[in-house]
Amino acid sequence: MNTLEQLAHGFSVAFTPVNLLWCLLGTTLGTAIGVLPGLGPALTIALLLPITYQVAPEASFILFAGIYYGAMYGGSTTSILLNTPGESATIVTALEGNKMARSGRGGAALATSAIGSFVAGTLGTLGVAFLAPVVVKFALAFGPAEYFSLMVLAFITVSAVLGSSSVRGLTSLFAGFVIGMIGVDLQTGQPRFTFGTTELLDGVDVIIAAVGLFAVGETLYMASRRYAGKDEIVPLKGSLYMTAAEWGRSWKAWLRGAAIGFPIGAMPAGGAEIPTFLSYAIEKKLSKHKEEFGTVGAIEGVAGPEAANNASAAGVLVPMLTLGLPTSATAAIMLSAFQSYGINPGPLLLTTQANLVWGLIASLFIANVILVILNLPLIGLWVRLLKIPAPQLYAGILVFATVGTYGISQSPIDLVILYLLGAAGFLMRRFDFPTAPVIIGMILGPLAETQFRRAMTISNGDWSVFYKHPLSLTLLTLAFIGLVGPHFWAFIEHRRRRGPEHVPGDA
Repeated sequence: MNTLEQLAHGFSVAFTPVNLLWCLLGTTLGTAIGVLPGLGPALTIALLLPITYQVAPEASFILFAGIYYGAMYGGSTTSILLNTPGESATIVTALEGNKMARSGRGGAALATSAIGSFVAGTLGTLGVAFLAPVVVKFALAFGPAEYFSLMVLAFITVSAVLGSSSVRGLTSLFAGFVIGMIGVDLQTGQPRFTFGTTELLDGVDVIIAAVGLFAVGETLYMASRRYAGKDEIVPLKGSLYMTAAEWGRSWKAWLRGAAIGFPIGAMPAGGAEIPTFLSYAIEKKLSKHKEEFGTVGAIEGVAGPEAANNASAAGVLVPMLTLGLPTSATAAIMLSAFQSYGINPGPLLLTTQANLVWGLIASLFIANVILVILNLPLIGLWVRLLKIPAPQLYAGILVFATVGTYGISQSPIDLVILYLLGAAGFLMRRFDFPTAPVIIGMILGPLAETQFRRAMTISNGDWSVFYKHPLSLTLLTLAFIGLVGPHFWAFIEHRRRRGPEHVPGDA
């Protein structure tokens, strides 16, 4: 009952005229960003981070959450009609959705995608509302040793998930650690990595780093790519309504996708890619129309992954709000927005910032309704966005990033840092190093250092504090398995495939 009361209070916050306008703006902008290939919610939220210096926190996070949910919806449009995923999580949607569009069933693909997103998004948001208080009760048992071990687990798992390899992910994470260490050490008062520059005594602003790595770096990378020929937009044929048979084939896939997506999204090693591929595999196995997969397009192959995608987006909010752990690039950017307000996500957030948390959760329900209304009737408008010339789009992003960053402190040094990090972000994308772990390292690195120092102070320098506590030992063991396990499994698979004829020592 306490959760329902808090949720009712959240709706009173979200239903204010100003917050409703922010929700509408976020969902509209998010849908547009999701439709445009290459742009994503992380880049957009990073670009808008400077507004946190001017807008109330409730309004900012309602806007950011609307962009996050909207991009999940909009990405399916590009995947289905253009066969170009706007987000990595919509890659699976393109497999069957574009084939449905080419066989004249694009309207049904878009309809099952939008309705499935609504169903899964609503179920996922209910999961956030009812699971977050449970996680908070669990997290209140954490001491400094447990928090440090939890952050080590997050570092290992998130770096492995967000990168093409754990080495690249951990390298990016270490770079974030170094940037996060710049400035005055709060415990000793000594400057670190400032090189005698007074402007660096306060450290590198996380917002500037996020805008540089995501907005500037990503834009430079997209602008540097050259395509031979033009992508073909499949014309939308037929009705946007599904037949009774298509409804019957979709609704079970929606529920299965939501059941897969939310728990995986809520895990420290979550994300949206794993549940979408898993949902696709399950739907292909359970379908009575296996001959449609990969040929004319199976509607279950669109319904399930899209539901998993949106449910996992809701699940990502659970560890971010209750433990302060981001499990996706977008969550890392939103976590930096919390820092700009001086708010530390964690177990006490639900009580110390009740208006913010419950207003945000309530706004997600409203955003789901708005997105269904925006996506189906206005599909023609979203498709026209694909005709925006790329040079004007990229130039606009760079101008917006520059003006927004300069407006934070009117410091030319900030602009130098912005474009240095933007160049670094470009090189990271060019050589396939993930950028999200850099932001995670900047935010969580100093926090992990603080918790480590506290644990060592309490134990009088005794390192056994990290493995004498059962919870801390469990978390460190999971981190070790996450680091070594994939390599060990790959070695076993390699030996198995070689067969008994290659046993070492045989002639």
